[in-house]
Amino acid sequence: MPSVTLVDRGRVRADAGYVLDGHTMASAGEPNPDHERIDFVVWCAVVEAGDRTFLWDTGPPPNAADYWPDPLYGAFEAYDATERSLAVDLERAGYAIDDVDAVVASHLHLDHAGELAAFAGTGTPVFVHESELKYAFYSAKTDEGSIAYLSSDFDGDLNWSPVHRHRRTLTEGFELLHLPGHTPGVLGARIETAEGTLLVAGDQAYVEANYAEGVPLGPGLLWSGPEWRESRRTLLELETRHDADVLFGHDLDRFESLATRY
Repeated sequence: MPSVTLVDRGRVRADAGYVLDGHTMASAGEPNPDHERIDFVVWCAVVEAGDRTFLWDTGPPPNAADYWPDPLYGAFEAYDATERSLAVDLERAGYAIDDVDAVVASHLHLDHAGELAAFAGTGTPVFVHESELKYAFYSAKTDEGSIAYLSSDFDGDLNWSPVHRHRRTLTEGFELLHLPGHTPGVLGARIETAEGTLLVAGDQAYVEANYAEGVPLGPGLLWSGPEWRESRRTLLELETRHDADVLFGHDLDRFESLATRY
């Protein structure tokens, strides 16, 4: 039966309006609303399943302040990135990069794929949805798409293993789910553990309000509203069917709560 170890990869501070659409909207009664910047967690996970060790995402690089474009770092401040690295954070959790047999890239935004280069030239399979791979290169190599993709994160000697259609079973008890909305190719997962079913929503829902209340992501983080809503319905159905715990993409309280269980 699979096991999951959640790995803290630091904090990103950003305006809540990026994550919750309409959070600070002006009105006649409140023409100048206060803005709220809050801390969001960045995490990865180690999944032991089917005699293999999978790494879910890699997180941001230690040099994010210098490496990320100024507008993006200004909006999403990875203020403690210099104090962290994938190797160090894995070591704290009892793992080494060399222990990883395969990587799952939930999507290729710079805060999730920032240390994929650790696996360049190793032959380690990197699972990513085909839609995500296409859109990431399209965005990074043209003036269209999204600015949240940096080609140097993923344009290297990586052993891509594309995921097609809506689901893929990696091994018994570990199923990948296609959850488009935030980007075309966001992956989530259903993982059956001894502690219960863990449903990984990933960045389909940054925080609980996106998921539980149906508050969409802010416009800058939403590739497709209709597909986002359909992906949320998929997760809600799976949560009910499996009585699952749901792990969101950047919700600090939910991460800390589930890290004590898984």
